[in-house]
Amino acid sequence: MSTKDFVEKDYYKVLGVPKDATEAEIKKAYRKLAREFHPDANKGDAKAEDRFKEISEANDVLGDPKRRKEYDEARALFGNGALYNRQGRPGPGAGGGTFNFDLGDLFGGAQGGAQTGGAGGFGGGLGDVFGGLFNRGAGPGARTGTQPRRGQDIESEVTLSFTEAVDGATVPLRMSSQAPCKACSGTGDKNGTPRVCPTCVGTGQVSRGGGGGFSLTDPCVDCRGRGLIAQDPCEVCKGSGRAKSSRTMQVRIPAGVSDGQRIRLRGKGSPGERGGPAGDLYVVVHVDAHPVFGRKGDNLTVTVPVTFVEAALGGEVKVPTLGGPPVTLKLPAGTPNGRTMRARGKGAVRKDGTRGDLLVTVEVEVPKDLDDKAREALESYREATAGEDPRAELFQAAKGA
Repeated sequence: MSTKDFVEKDYYKVLGVPKDATEAEIKKAYRKLAREFHPDANKGDAKAEDRFKEISEANDVLGDPKRRKEYDEARALFGNGALYNRQGRPGPGAGGGTFNFDLGDLFGGAQGGAQTGGAGGFGGGLGDVFGGLFNRGAGPGARTGTQPRRGQDIESEVTLSFTEAVDGATVPLRMSSQAPCKACSGTGDKNGTPRVCPTCVGTGQVSRGGGGGFSLTDPCVDCRGRGLIAQDPCEVCKGSGRAKSSRTMQVRIPAGVSDGQRIRLRGKGSPGERGGPAGDLYVVVHVDAHPVFGRKGDNLTVTVPVTFVEAALGGEVKVPTLGGPPVTLKLPAGTPNGRTMRARGKGAVRKDGTRGDLLVTVEVEVPKDLDDKAREALESYREATAGEDPRAELFQAAKGA
């Protein structure tokens, strides 16, 4: 698709939607038309195939918010196809005689010679056209048609103690990433004068046919997606414009982070190129185990041993908390082994700043050694409860199953 087509074709009319159509409406209209005119449903019908290509081309533009914005701005600027037509008369929407030129001259660079530094025409898209009209005196990126480039994302890992993960921590993180080469100021050229890539015309991308009227966009292999090629490659970065950089930053890990969680820190990745934004930093968190406490979501867990007497007769039991004073829990008489009780507000920090609970599991401890007095007391207890069989219901259920 040429830049001229980009401006002159009415893609809204092709899809049959109004200019203020939502993304959902555009998608719905495209799917309906694509099913109707798809080559598989119209074998041997050349007109249907052309119509399908036209529909796909319209969807490629209107279905992409960025390209749709460029398209709308271009058509508004050039009056829905031309400020002046090929006969020199004002086209629709033209307002005044300031821009008295022929669109055939404006977009016909491919026939008129090399107008973009030897690339031959305005193949780089509307950025070249608008750059030539409105960016005179701007920086090198505007003159060459190259665009700002976002920095790469970086992934790192950090290991926290159990307490740091619950309460949050600020940790130093040393990272190695690609940054603009200092020797050539990120141009990749020893003299700081790279040339526009002739393959992608400074866009950093090339399109290839994907069949069925669709096209796929890939990074340009000749300039590695930069849009520029060094004439005299920098000896440090070998013409890439990027060099390895190491830095240490203090990273705040939020409270309540869990083991294996991936945290995104916006703008903390590799610096961008030509004024582009920095990438993001992704930190994978590992949490060491605690000898006493465990974790279940926003709740902490702890297992507390109790004596048989405490479980049978009831009582008060002190329970440790993480980083705070112990709490006292009331143990009901006849508490079974494995019962879990809750100490509210003694767990991990939630996203809203509140805390989860501490889940306390009771573990009845059986004494290994008994003195004569304790043994005599237990023998008396056994005689007193000789008529009870705790396994009677178990066998009864087994027989009925």
